Amino acid sequence: MASRNHTRRALLRGAGAVALSGGLTAVPVAAFADEAPALPAAGTPFRPGLVADLARALAARAYVAPRTDDLPEALAGLNREQYAGIRTVPGSAIWAEAGLGFTVEPLHRGSVFKGRVALALIEDGVVRPVPYDRARFAAETTPIPAMKDDPGYSGVKLRARFEGGELTDFAYFQGASFFRLVAAGQGFGVTARALTLRPADARGEEFPEFRALWIERPGPGGPLVLHALVDSPSATAALRMSLRPGAVSLCDVEGTVFARTAIDHLGLGGMTTSYLFGPYDRRGADDARAAVHSSGGLQIRTGSGELIWRPARNPETLQVSSFVDDGPKGFGLMQRARDYRSFQDDIQHWEWRPSLWLEPLSAWGPGSVTLLEIPSDSEFNENILAYWRPKAGLAAGAELAFSYRQHWCWQPPEPVPVATVSGTRAGRGTSDARRLFLVDFTGDGLAEAGDLRTQLSVGPGAITASTLYRYPDRKTVRVAFELDPRGEKACELRLALQRGDTPLTETWLYRWTP
Repeated sequence: MASRNHTRRALLRGAGAVALSGGLTAVPVAAFADEAPALPAAGTPFRPGLVADLARALAARAYVAPRTDDLPEALAGLNREQYAGIRTVPGSAIWAEAGLGFTVEPLHRGSVFKGRVALALIEDGVVRPVPYDRARFAAETTPIPAMKDDPGYSGVKLRARFEGGELTDFAYFQGASFFRLVAAGQGFGVTARALTLRPADARGEEFPEFRALWIERPGPGGPLVLHALVDSPSATAALRMSLRPGAVSLCDVEGTVFARTAIDHLGLGGMTTSYLFGPYDRRGADDARAAVHSSGGLQIRTGSGELIWRPARNPETLQVSSFVDDGPKGFGLMQRARDYRSFQDDIQHWEWRPSLWLEPLSAWGPGSVTLLEIPSDSEFNENILAYWRPKAGLAAGAELAFSYRQHWCWQPPEPVPVATVSGTRAGRGTSDARRLFLVDFTGDGLAEAGDLRTQLSVGPGAITASTLYRYPDRKTVRVAFELDPRGEKACELRLALQRGDTPLTETWLYRWTP
């Protein structure tokens, strides 16, 4: 392996161009790093499809892991707090004096962010690489050691003006293929993934990584457009991402996945969040706070129009749920609790965390919204993952194009047209074996007179009692019921309210486990 890598590095150093597949014209390149893919050199015109051509050519070659052994231990060994002490020197951000409404801050390598990401700007239609500059950074506690070669960067932070205000933190692209945005007034929370491969798979999850980012100089009023090249052992990907900050921050993603090997477990639109405990799940929580989570649950609008709410959990064992669909209209990890009293946390302020709603902009066909819930004992662990898993896999050499819009928001972009789940609580029932559930629905239609039909089912297990409580002044109906698991290890619960045959509420789904 060492010999093969050495040979490949020598070829890259001696090459002035890379011949792309499909009879395309050769593109001038520069090797940003020995193990990095060869990228467009300074002054190269940046044309549509350039990143896709690079990704396609890279997928046709054997995978070479990015180099990390060039990072000094003084940086690689930093803990979370020490790394956070490396900050951008005021006034050194890219476009700081240009008045564009955006600035770009390259992020230093170190701690868990050991990989190198090539960074370039697109200005006047041509590529302008951003070389490493030690003077961009100040370290509060740990001095940054001098390095012989250009170490590159680990990603970027973007700052933006929200509604004409001061520049403030807007987005991060750093770590594997992770990125995060916020809307005006929010704190960072949920994290998106450019590409998801084999999560919770017995073969082991694969974490694709950003290898290069190109950022277009924005025009007046934006948007800011970022192009990303993603690489992993099984696939590469090219993405074009158009970012618009606001009361709802939008990110339009157009991408193509190029399969290096056959792929049978692909995830699109992946997003992760943290859920430690809440009012229906306080497992092991000896905590003065009322709840600790960045998102309260998964919301889905299916291709047939069904509206689903699935509360998140911190289970004892890994739980994987698949919600089979065809052409979903949207899904997202949502933070519905927006009152300080819901959390009672004076430091983290979970009520300020963004919801992330994803709306497909292309036909996604059959597949499933997949939810992973991973046991966690730390509020800093992103233990909840949601993504779209296409039913069909990809053969080696195949390509898959996709597009979607992300809404980083306080509330979903389209109001739910029926009553929503406004509360879930659970506790001991009338015996140790039984669990009492209290599920609240809130909406205008529930205040109207007329009989309500409770659609409540479980499998396996049994419902032993069910009672409806109406609170017209709060436009709320509570359904109280007891679950008898009958010795089962998992029970799937389903609940909705109807008037006649007309749905009045979202469908509440829940997986009970001991």
